[in-house]
Amino acid sequence: MSAVMGETGGHPWRERARPLRLERRVEFSDYEALRTFLDRVAELSESTDLYPNQSFGRTYVNLTLFAEEGAEQIEARLQTFAQQVDALLDVPSDGER
Repeated sequence: MSAVMGETGGHPWRERARPLRLERRVEFSDYEALRTFLDRVAELSESTDLYPNQSFGRTYVNLTLFAEEGAEQIEARLQTFAQQVDALLDVPSDGER
């Protein structure tokens, strides 16, 4: 069973204005699953040179991807990064194979 809660792992990405950004909350059943996910996001960030703002508690993380200042729409690279983050939720943790 996945440690991510719900089919989407929490909430879908949402586009917000002022400042323009994508936001997503992901919820987990325990801290270990959250920690594994955060490590995977860190690896993805290092490989793409995109670093989302993150705030987290024991069983959740809020991710925010800000558009470039003055942008009128979310850039393709941020949308791609968001999709890659979503794909990380489908990867089983070491104990779930």
